[in-house]
Amino acid sequence: MTTARHPEAANAPLSFECDLPDPPEKVWRALTEPELLAAWMMPNDIEPETGRRFAFAGPDAAIECEVLDAKPARLLRYSWRERPRADAAERLPAFDSIVTFTLEPTISGGTHLRIVHDAFVPAAQPVIAVAGAGCGLSLDACKKPIAANAPCMMLRAA
Repeated sequence: MTTARHPEAANAPLSFECDLPDPPEKVWRALTEPELLAAWMMPNDIEPETGRRFAFAGPDAAIECEVLDAKPARLLRYSWRERPRADAAERLPAFDSIVTFTLEPTISGGTHLRIVHDAFVPAAQPVIAVAGAGCGLSLDACKKPIAANAPCMMLRAA
């Protein structure tokens, strides 16, 4: 399937859902405290306040973001603007998108976490699909988030 033949494919969101044993407040910290977020994602200067701009130190260039909505322990939504270095532009096309984290408490005291990455610039869909495959987040007993390429976050049809 190609974007040229199926333009709707470029706009299809990537959606991941999982149940974590940790309460929403702890998961919120892993998503919004710079040092905790950096442990499983990338170095950053996030401040979870609507309208605040921040950046991730991406592998090719900074990823510019703006918090679009922040409701502690419930919702975090931000824009994602990636611009690769000039020498990497042919390998990796630039893209803009939106990332939304929704946290819901579970009956057991844990968190149902849903991550939706959507609103892609059409040329970037193949890059997003590769980047999203195997994405995972887990929280260890030491209260530090760690990257996990485990099946915790399952790709789901949107």
